[in-house]
Amino acid sequence: MMLLVGPEKSGKSYVAAQGSGTDLIGMTYWIEIGGSEGTADYYGRVRGARYEIVPHNGTYQDILDAIRWAVAQPPVNGKPNMIVVDNMTVLWDMLSDEQALFARRRAERKANENRRRAPSLDDPIVIDSDLWNRAKDRWGEVLWMLRRHSGPTLLLARQEIVTAFENDKPTREKTRKIKAERNLPAAVDAIVELHAFGEAHLTGVRTLHWDVKPGESVPFPDFTVDTLLRRLGFEEAAQARQVTEARPEAYLQEQGQQRTQQRDGESGDKRQATAQQRGGHPGLTSKAVVALVHKALMDENNPLECLRALREEWGVRTLQQIPTRTKMWGEMNADDLITKSLDFVEEQARNRKEATKNAVGGQSAEATPPPALPEQDEAREHREATEAGQLDQEPPGENDAPPPPDPQVEEPPVSESIEDTSAAEEPQDLPPQRQTRPARARRDDPKEVARQALLAEAEIQARVKFVTVGEHLGAISAEGEPGLGQLRDFVQAHRPEVIALLEEADEQALADLYRRAPMPDLGIAGKFAPYLDRVPTRQ
Repeated sequence: MMLLVGPEKSGKSYVAAQGSGTDLIGMTYWIEIGGSEGTADYYGRVRGARYEIVPHNGTYQDILDAIRWAVAQPPVNGKPNMIVVDNMTVLWDMLSDEQALFARRRAERKANENRRRAPSLDDPIVIDSDLWNRAKDRWGEVLWMLRRHSGPTLLLARQEIVTAFENDKPTREKTRKIKAERNLPAAVDAIVELHAFGEAHLTGVRTLHWDVKPGESVPFPDFTVDTLLRRLGFEEAAQARQVTEARPEAYLQEQGQQRTQQRDGESGDKRQATAQQRGGHPGLTSKAVVALVHKALMDENNPLECLRALREEWGVRTLQQIPTRTKMWGEMNADDLITKSLDFVEEQARNRKEATKNAVGGQSAEATPPPALPEQDEAREHREATEAGQLDQEPPGENDAPPPPDPQVEEPPVSESIEDTSAAEEPQDLPPQRQTRPARARRDDPKEVARQALLAEAEIQARVKFVTVGEHLGAISAEGEPGLGQLRDFVQAHRPEVIALLEEADEQALADLYRRAPMPDLGIAGKFAPYLDRVPTRQ
C-alpha cells in the first residue's frame, strides 16, 4: 500500500494515471471520491494509461462496496491488479461531516426533550469523542478492506504547509501535514511527497530492497509508480499476504458468553466464568473439556497422543482453572481429569497386553469397552443391561481393568458433537424421546434423508458464521424439533448471508458452488469438507 501526497495541482492524479500502464500489473481500478475534481475521465487520455473507473453514488456504503468489488476482481493475464483511491482527503472530510451532522441532530433532539431552544446554524456544535471514534471506525473499515487486496494499492491525499508548533505554541517554522486521518502514514508501506510537479521525495518506506534510513527524506528523481514498485521488490513479492485485524468487538462476545453461562445456573459454569475473568480461555467450558477428553478416549488409533495433544493445545495453566465433575472421580480441574484419563488408558493398555499373553489358542482377549457418554437415560441403560443378559457375559474378575470413566453428567448425547449444542440451549434433563436413536427403517425414508441433508447444511452454515448449531437454529428450535418445511425455509433464508461471508473470506469458488446448490443438497458435506478442515470450530 503506497501513499502519494502533495499540494493541489502537484501531479498526483497524473502520476497515478501514468503508473496504470506499468507491465507489472494486469489492470487498474480507479475509485474517485469527490466528484468536484473529475480527473479520472480526463487523465484517461494519458499515454499508456490503462484503468477502469469504478462508479459509486458518493455514500460511504457505496464507496465501501466499490472497494470490495475491486478487491474481489481476479488477476488479469496472470498479473495482480492495482487499486487507486483518489482521494483519501475527501473521504476523511466526508466522514467528519457525517459526524458533524449527527452531532447537530443530537443537540436538536436533546433541546426538544428538555424544552429548550434548538441551536441555530450560527451556534457552534461540539463533536463528542464517541462520534470521532465512530468516524475512525468507518475509516478503519476502508483501510481493512484495502489491506485484503493482493496487489498494489495507491492512495492519493492532499498535503498542506502549516505553521509548526512547539510546546503547544506556534513558531516561525513551516511544516508539511497530510490532510487525512492522522494514522494514515503508519498504515502504508511507502510515502512519496510531491512538492511540485516532477519534484518527488521519499519520506517513509517499509522494505528490505532499498537502503533508506528511517526518518530521512530522500529525493526521488524521475519518480514513477513503475519505478517505485520495482524499487520496493514487487516482482519478488508473494502472491498473497495474510492479514489479521484486531477484533475489539470480540470482547462483547466474551461478555455475552459469560452472561449465558451465569443464566445456565450450574455452579461449575459459574466458577468457569470467574476463571475466564482472571485470565482463563473464554471459549473453553467445563462441558467442552469433558467432551474433548471423551473424544480423545474414544479415539481408535492412539488415545494417549490425543490426550497429550489436548493438554499441549490448551496449556496446563488454563486447564487448571476449569472445574469438572465426573461420576467416578468426582470434582477436579481439567488438568487432573486428563491425568486420570492418561492413567486409565495406560492401565487398559497393560491389561490388554497381559490378556494377549495369557490368551489360549492365539485368541486375543477382548479389550475393555471405551468410556460411555455420561448422559445416558434409563432407556439406554435398560437396553445395555438386556444385551448383556443376552450375551451371557461373565462378571469381571479381580485383575480385570476398572470400568471406564464417566466424564460428566451434563455431557451432550452421543449423536451430537460439542459444537452442535450451546451451553444455554442444552437442558439439564433431556426428554427420553430426544435421546433414543432413530429407527433403522427411517434411514431409507426420503423425508428423513432430506432432513439429514438440511441439518448437515445448517451445521455448515453455523461453522461459516462461527456459531454453534444450537445458536444458529435457536429461532426455530425453541419450541421443539422444527418441521421439514420450516427447516428448509430457514436454511434457504440463510444462504445469502453464508455466501457473502464466503466471498469476504476469499472463497469465491466455494461461494459460487454453494449459490448453485439444489435444495436440499445431499452432497453438501463433501463440497464443504476441504473448507471446514481449514477453519476452526467453535467449542
